[in-house]
Amino acid sequence: MPESTQEELAAARRRLIKFTGASLLLTVSPLSQAAANRNPGILAVRIWPAADYTRVAIEYGTPLKYTYFIVKNPERLVVDLEGIELNSVLESLANKVAADDPNIRLLRAGRYKPGIVRLVMELKVEANPQVFVLPPVGNYGYRLVLDVYPVNPPDPLLSLIDGKEARTTVADNRSNGKPEARTESPVEAKPETRSEPKPEVKSDARPESQPVSEAKAAVKRPGRPVVDRLVTITLDPGHGGEDPGAVGSGGSYEKNVTLAVAKRLRAKIESEPNMRAVLTRDSDYFVPLHARVQKARRIQSDLFVSIHADGFVRPDANGSSVFVLSENGASSSAARYLAQKENAADLIGGVNIDVKDPVLARTLLDLSQTATINDSLKLGKAVLGELGGINRLHKASVEQAGFAVLKAPDIPSILVETAFISNPEEEKRLNDDAYQDKMAEAIFSGIKKYFAKNPPLAKSTLARLD
Repeated sequence: MPESTQEELAAARRRLIKFTGASLLLTVSPLSQAAANRNPGILAVRIWPAADYTRVAIEYGTPLKYTYFIVKNPERLVVDLEGIELNSVLESLANKVAADDPNIRLLRAGRYKPGIVRLVMELKVEANPQVFVLPPVGNYGYRLVLDVYPVNPPDPLLSLIDGKEARTTVADNRSNGKPEARTESPVEAKPETRSEPKPEVKSDARPESQPVSEAKAAVKRPGRPVVDRLVTITLDPGHGGEDPGAVGSGGSYEKNVTLAVAKRLRAKIESEPNMRAVLTRDSDYFVPLHARVQKARRIQSDLFVSIHADGFVRPDANGSSVFVLSENGASSSAARYLAQKENAADLIGGVNIDVKDPVLARTLLDLSQTATINDSLKLGKAVLGELGGINRLHKASVEQAGFAVLKAPDIPSILVETAFISNPEEEKRLNDDAYQDKMAEAIFSGIKKYFAKNPPLAKSTLARLD
């Protein structure tokens, strides 16, 4: 590696440590840390609704004391903030809760006592709220996080079963000449049936709101299935919610690009007989790294594909890359740097460190990891070869490092860096519908080539319960 490149990586690594693992390009907070320190009041409130849980993040300038308790009938979470006065940000809380938020009915703030502001959150469901503080990181100040986890959360395995039943119902309705009943799901869009005959697609029959690329992806692919049994692929759009990932010079957020590509890839996978895809998140909210791995294991995924759009301190860095897990150190300084940056997502997105996860601890010690890494390398090579057909490769071979999100011991897992969002030219392409579709098609082609050479083994019909 040239000496200048080594010096740049070393400088970037020092800056990464200085910002406690925050993304170097993070610019979400409207105020810098210095500005936050000059303002002891509430700076911002952000709400991230999802079926799995709803997060409320309250950002403020200097440490404050808080207490909280739960009230029943109706279900409410009450939080008292000490040492502050009511301001316009807190007064606007009532307007920030979406009507379709699956967990929160309303949220309001008022002056309870001199120097104490009371927040009252009325819930739609019985919940196990978690309330904790995140220290300043990157451009964020302190954050008081209110995570509302429903007592009965959606089960990803049942969602898959419901999806299968929905596809069967759609097929029956169409075969009987009945109109298709459309239902909205807060967790995941229902994939189309695999048993329906191939539809005729005409250029003038596409709805106005559906892009050409997505219309093509929805068409069932002819020919023999790539695999002989139903396989499940978990797609992991990187970052989300409080964690925007890298931010391009044009203002593009990595979290939005990764979700767009993942949804296009899901449509392509669902169009293939005997394949189905599940997203770790299907909208803009944060999912802790270990929870992404857990979801994939819970539904017995055959593959795990994490999608990202890299960022670097130099705008001329460019190209696509594929990474897999390494147990013996990183394959390069750049791979080590990227793993450190991606693993810092939990610091930015915000994880309650008081909640221990014994499943993850067992995962890291599983003896099947070595065999899984070998399969991951094969998958990575197949995908990288396809990416080289649509973009320059940043590295000509699959790289390895200690990515936390790739540590499922029994699922071949890869992390795809689609391009550098910090590169203005690649940022523009990443926001182009046609290019996103090419990227999804390349990843999909790589997956099919992997299965053609490595057919999936028979698997129990029961998913794990851990």
